[in-house]
Amino acid sequence: MKKVLIIDGQGGRIGKMLAERLLSLDGVEITVVGTNSIATSSMMKSGVTRGATGENPIVVLSRDADVIAGPVGIVMADSMLGEITERAASAVARSGAEKVLIPVAKCQTHIAGAKDVSLAALIDSAAEKIADIVKNA
Repeated sequence: MKKVLIIDGQGGRIGKMLAERLLSLDGVEITVVGTNSIATSSMMKSGVTRGATGENPIVVLSRDADVIAGPVGIVMADSMLGEITERAASAVARSGAEKVLIPVAKCQTHIAGAKDVSLAALIDSAAEKIADIVKNA
């Protein structure tokens, strides 16, 4: 069983959309962690059964995740309007998990080469990448 950790903040929309697309994968345990209770609540509405809120769950669950996914800000301290702490960003960055980061152009961060496509297309691309990782591991 592969462990997929989805992290999101603010309203949790990206995490929810991603979780919805991954629920049909076999052999995957999906856990969502919101940086706030609204984000967690939103992601839980996707149908996942495991969720938590806050910095410490990010730190703890990053240790043994096989895949960590979310907006690119999850690896940058003080991003997402300050919701990502240094400790949380460091835990994600240092994790041995494969990371699938969605290039959202916020927090004054731009990813060279990232195409200007819809959020739905970015989520689809992330879900496909995660499915490839899980199937080929």
